[in-house]
Amino acid sequence: MKDGFIKVAAVTPQVRVADVEFNTGEIIRLMYEAAGCGAKIIVFPELSVTAYTCNDLFLQSSLIDEARLALGRIISASEDIDALVFVGLPMEINGRLYNTAAALSGGRLLGLVPKRAIPNYSEYYEQRYFTPGNEQIRHVLFDDEMIPMGCSQLFECRDDWTGVSIPGGLRVACEICEDLWMPDPPCTRAAMAGANVIVNLSASVEVTGKTAYRRDLVRMTSGRLVSAYIYASSGEGESSQDLVFCGQRMIAENGTMLADSGRFTTGITYAEIDVDRLRSERRRMTTFDCRPNGGFISTQFDLETEETKLSRRFEMQPFVPSGEGDRSSRCEEVLQIQALGLKKRLSHIGAKDAVIGISGGLDSTLALLVAVKAFDMLGLDRKGIHAITMPAFGTTDRTYQNAVTMSTELGCSLQEIPIGDAVLQHFKDIGHDPSVTDVTYENAQARERTQVLMDIANQTGGIVIGTGDLSELALGWATYNGDHMSMYAVNSSVPKTLVRHLVSYYAQQECDEKLKKVLEDVLDTPVSPELLPPKGGEIAQKTEDLVGPYELHDFFLYYVLRFGFRPAKIYRIAKEAFKGAFDEDTIMKWLKKFYYRFFSQQYKRSCMPDGPKTGSAALSPRGDLRMPSDACVSLWIKELEELE
Repeated sequence: MKDGFIKVAAVTPQVRVADVEFNTGEIIRLMYEAAGCGAKIIVFPELSVTAYTCNDLFLQSSLIDEARLALGRIISASEDIDALVFVGLPMEINGRLYNTAAALSGGRLLGLVPKRAIPNYSEYYEQRYFTPGNEQIRHVLFDDEMIPMGCSQLFECRDDWTGVSIPGGLRVACEICEDLWMPDPPCTRAAMAGANVIVNLSASVEVTGKTAYRRDLVRMTSGRLVSAYIYASSGEGESSQDLVFCGQRMIAENGTMLADSGRFTTGITYAEIDVDRLRSERRRMTTFDCRPNGGFISTQFDLETEETKLSRRFEMQPFVPSGEGDRSSRCEEVLQIQALGLKKRLSHIGAKDAVIGISGGLDSTLALLVAVKAFDMLGLDRKGIHAITMPAFGTTDRTYQNAVTMSTELGCSLQEIPIGDAVLQHFKDIGHDPSVTDVTYENAQARERTQVLMDIANQTGGIVIGTGDLSELALGWATYNGDHMSMYAVNSSVPKTLVRHLVSYYAQQECDEKLKKVLEDVLDTPVSPELLPPKGGEIAQKTEDLVGPYELHDFFLYYVLRFGFRPAKIYRIAKEAFKGAFDEDTIMKWLKKFYYRFFSQQYKRSCMPDGPKTGSAALSPRGDLRMPSDACVSLWIKELEELE
């Protein structure tokens, strides 16, 4: 289970009603197949040994006795595989019949989990045969061994090196079909007791409209419990006397559906779940009320430690939805949050003016568009938006013209204030040679621009709107007390990879052809602070040549901030996500750069201006990131260096 990844399988076998020998053969065959494909948790449907639709045949001793013998065969067969397996069968205990899930591994029966919710409505008549299970654990005799039976069981994986359970490691709980549909399902208590994987052995009848509800129920349960949920339902082969069964298999993780077989299928559905991610999410959520054990007993089992081959997809741009419809919805939502945040700030202080430095680049363009939306919400004249263009040594005609055109087309007040002479005078005052284009040369321009904006804000009674984005804050790619500073930073939680889509979305939705053309040209312009002189009239200073591709940095940032993953794991999944786009050496180079800059530049984030949180990751020192400005990065870099 390297890096927390573990492959799991939900199985729907062909069954024959009451043909225990055939069903057992299919279970063993598919168990071997799933294990051979690397699955470490294998889940079969409810009553899969006998079939669910035996009805009054469940009252026949021959069927019950044969099912018990079949379980022994399956247990023996499990000795040859490395997996935790759940199989459904009827079990008679002290004269009572229970609908149970048998958990087995390595040739051992670990426990019997009885179904707690026994339905007796509509098409269900289970109370005619089965006794409800309860939370109380008792031990029952099976093949000369006392086995725990009850709903309050966890199956806990031991580290094969130390022989002890892994802190925050794999803990599996089980429920059966109707248990999930209860107001208070067993999985809730199990998750609170430490279970991070829930399995459900089901026999779900298919009727119109039920598929979507069932899917949502599984997905949202995994999200509510911050867990993985493995669901396997019976299907073809069950009696169709009055019913058809769905044969659906689903694997969900923390609100995301990883795999869904769809209806009316048989076979095996696989996915890799990330236990480490679940552990991280629970650790972050202090409201997740985890009560270790919580009346549950734990039975330990062993799995071999190995590197799970990954088939799950890692998006190159985790901040950006991949589907066009979802992406448009995200863009609209983010723009609304940004504009509402600015609207509140303007109305609170009674300001009718806003000042923005317009460079013709992406970030300042987005800030201007947000300001326009906020002013429209407030019913304010857009002339109160003072778009200030401040050409200097690195300004190109392309960016200058785009800044002028978009400001005019949006109906804002445009003002041009060249800062070259002021910066040269400053160089003279401090004794700096202007031919030396070093950090002083660059930052003097950024600070001069900020001074101009602040002073114009004083003149107009307005506020300076910050343009810097989340990615720049993460890397510290801002001049301290220059573009780093503003009175309200509308882009401060928007990553660079999303900024592009927000501007593109605005261009497609809300503007005329002339403005649309300008915004499209802004999108085609290389990202640059434009602080060094152009070469041949073109931008000479490209940000991504200096700090690395923002596509990579946003990927790193997402998994560092959102889940606190180890560097080695981020490197591993980055290689999967960017296969064919960046080679391993390039990914390693910029991952190291990310960590160095992220740690060294915290002092800039410790005093960043107010700004609205728009997504699940942000860097505000008042909200998401309370990080010491002088924390050491050596632990993280050492782990990466050990991989080389």
